[in-house]
Amino acid sequence: MKAARLYSFTDIRIEDVPIPDLGPRDALVKTKACGICSGDVMPWYIEKKAPLVIGHEPAGEIVALGSDIQKGRFKVGDRVFIHHHAPCMECRCCERGDHVQCDTWRSTKISPGGVSEYILVPEINLLNDTFVLPDGVSFEDASLIEPTACVVKSLKRSRIKKGDTVLVIGLGVMGQLHVLLAKEFGAGKVIGADMVSFRIKKALEFGADHAIDVSKTGLEEELSRLTDGRMADVVIVGPNSVNAMKQGIESAAIGGTVTLFTPAKPDEILSFDPNDFYFKDITLTASYSCGPDDTKEALGFIERKIVSAEKLVTHRFKIEETAEAYRLTVEARGSLKCLVVFE
Repeated sequence: MKAARLYSFTDIRIEDVPIPDLGPRDALVKTKACGICSGDVMPWYIEKKAPLVIGHEPAGEIVALGSDIQKGRFKVGDRVFIHHHAPCMECRCCERGDHVQCDTWRSTKISPGGVSEYILVPEINLLNDTFVLPDGVSFEDASLIEPTACVVKSLKRSRIKKGDTVLVIGLGVMGQLHVLLAKEFGAGKVIGADMVSFRIKKALEFGADHAIDVSKTGLEEELSRLTDGRMADVVIVGPNSVNAMKQGIESAAIGGTVTLFTPAKPDEILSFDPNDFYFKDITLTASYSCGPDDTKEALGFIERKIVSAEKLVTHRFKIEETAEAYRLTVEARGSLKCLVVFE
């Protein structure tokens, strides 16, 4: 089978590799679509894992089940979403809902990766975070479940109260997902901020009440004008930049919440005035990846067409064109979501 293996940020090769051997407690899935994750185009983050077959947003069809897999829940021919990690559902982290901190979640994986013609799915992934797709959800839609679930978790962590003003800094595909879903979680007003006109226009199409072009005006100044000086009750910081994180904190209203959706670059240190932070009573939180509860909710939003491939997928590529899909995602200008699609 073909698989797309990354050796470095600028070196992705299409290789012929063996179809994974099916074990008694595995499932084999024929990949139908896989997204290119915006997190995977951070050089420091992805290159420390290289070489690896990229892609962790796959959807496909089960073509074989191991002899020890309980057949009642899944069958050959099922159309499925598969999460690349799955928790044990039994440890203290899982009991608290912190699935991404579960040792099992961190150690599990699909093999060899999402951008390959077939994927081997271990039993724990199959049982604890794999879903059969409803009839109205396409493979392309399903490739959006994992990124949507990350946004579901982010918005839950942000503790939005009914009527809150939500500021989304960074309007790539993950920012657009925040725009699409914020009002589902109670937001009264959604404001986006970016410097790319294509993204700003898309955010307004997707329901943002305002979108600030930070290449033309100061973020805090314009936000203050739009909110009559109150600023934002919830701030979602998308860019992996300490400067963006500082702007997020400075954009928060009294009693507001700032959610860091992406890690900073290595060796960057976030510093701020603790007294200003304290007396404004701001909550600072992080939101890393997602768990089974989030993926289940995400599938619901996709089934209702609040999130869809029709809205978000701007470019589709064959597996042989994976490097171009990756390059376009890196460029981050005239695209939102790039998918690798399979026959």
